[in-house]
Amino acid sequence: MAYLTAKQVQERYQICSMSLHRWLKNDEMKFPRPMVINRRRLFDETDIVEWERRRAKHAA
Repeated sequence: MAYLTAKQVQERYQICSMSLHRWLKNDEMKFPRPMVINRRRLFDETDIVEWERRRAKHAA
C-alpha cells in the first residue's frame, strides 16, 4: 500500500495547499480523507486513484 504526502497530492493535481484544504472541506467533492501521523497528512494512493476513476466516469 502506497501513501502520498499532501505535497505529492498538490503536485499531482497542480494545486496549492489552500486548494487541497478546500477540496477536503467540500463534502460534495468526496476527496479521500488523509490519515494523520505526527501532523503529516498521508493519502492512500488507492483511494486517490479510485476517486479519479469516479470523477472521470461522471464527467463522461
